Amino acid sequence: MEVDIPDESNESSTGTKENGFHLYPVSPFDSGEGLPYAPVDWPKPGDKWTWRVGKRIAASGYFLDRYLYLPHRFQGLRKRKGFASKLSVEEYIRTAFPSVDVTAFFASFSWKIPSEKLNETKGSEEELMIFATPSGEMAEHSGSNSQNEIGRCKAGNKMCSSLEARDPPSDYMLCDICCSEPGFCRDCCCILCSKTIDPTQGGYGFIRCEANVDEGCICGHMAHIECGLRCYMAGTVGGSIGLDAEYFCRRCDARTDLVPPITKLLQTCQSVDSRDIIEKILNTGVCILRGSRRTSAKKLLCHIELAMEKLKSGTGFEDIWKVDDISDVTTGEVPRDENEATDKEEPLDCRTGSPQDIYGKFDHRIESFKLEDEIDQILLALRKSQESEYRIAEERLLGQKNHLLNLYQQLDKERSELASHTSSADPDVLLDAVLNRVNQVKREIMKLREMEEVAKGFGKTSNAILKEHFSFESEH
Repeated sequence: MEVDIPDESNESSTGTKENGFHLYPVSPFDSGEGLPYAPVDWPKPGDKWTWRVGKRIAASGYFLDRYLYLPHRFQGLRKRKGFASKLSVEEYIRTAFPSVDVTAFFASFSWKIPSEKLNETKGSEEELMIFATPSGEMAEHSGSNSQNEIGRCKAGNKMCSSLEARDPPSDYMLCDICCSEPGFCRDCCCILCSKTIDPTQGGYGFIRCEANVDEGCICGHMAHIECGLRCYMAGTVGGSIGLDAEYFCRRCDARTDLVPPITKLLQTCQSVDSRDIIEKILNTGVCILRGSRRTSAKKLLCHIELAMEKLKSGTGFEDIWKVDDISDVTTGEVPRDENEATDKEEPLDCRTGSPQDIYGKFDHRIESFKLEDEIDQILLALRKSQESEYRIAEERLLGQKNHLLNLYQQLDKERSELASHTSSADPDVLLDAVLNRVNQVKREIMKLREMEEVAKGFGKTSNAILKEHFSFESEH
């Protein structure tokens, strides 16, 4: 992006260029019609879209609150007449106009709208404060501002992370639903129960959705793990939602894999010296992972259950995690037994060694998970190879089918010319053309019959057919 040279007719007006458009800076709550910030003559000539901005400005100088409104003739067909995010516009275009190139649609105007701050010298953070979003996507320009100033938590939480001195966070997605409520703070309130989240829990009691929902913006909404489990939005849930050791964000519909954060929590556990806190963390992990069909989640659950057994039996903190390191369990590796035979060691004589020495550290659950993971990997590799073979067969068979259909059309045309004598060509020439075309069709049909042998599977098809018709080299 380059800085545009000020217009000679108005030296005070500056702007930028993007997609070939001159982007003039606007003020908070400004609105307009058509280019450069909204499409014109789309989808039909005369259709004009309108735009509006809010008050929040990113550190880059562009508006965070940016709205796009439908042309008048479409407004009666939709409950909401406008869109508060680029993602919502994209979803609408894909649904209402499935044949339209979405990229070309967004290239017809500029989604980014610069503020008057963009061309000013960058100063203190107060100059680029992030203000509130007007309540509701269709808020009028005179609508009240529901967000408090920076430096205050809307929920009145003195321990809110928004009050801490820190580097500017990633831009959050525009939210006119929960974040427009006067007592809700995205930085410290649960999206499910609206109550504040205790930061002293160390991260094991809540989760923040960090899904990228728009260009440079993340969701940022938080939820208590307990609320997620109660609402069937965390853990393993069947039905249409289909969660498997995951968290489903109610605001942006994104899924977050919970195995990595639980793994990190268990690593943190090893430095905790409170049995109550360790037990809470382990119980949280069990609730999230129980019922999962994923091998990594099962291994992690096995490790947590072993740790809980030791914790309940009074094992010292330093010994709870000693037998199986968390990293070994989560990667599918099992620590080597001191008595395990190696290439350079003499195997233990089972007749003289005691059963305790031989099987003392053997855990059938770990071994069963290793075996299950091994079989899963084999089946996955088989599925991938079969899918690859299927794609090859599909491409070649469909190509042969289309080739035959073209030959049939040519044969039909040549027969018609021969029967009606409409062509100026010699009838004998036309007859030869028809006979040659018939022979060509017969050869291609024979070729298709050979190709159809792959219905038995590539492994049962001859190498000659695979090589000639599918360019596939088989080792059998």
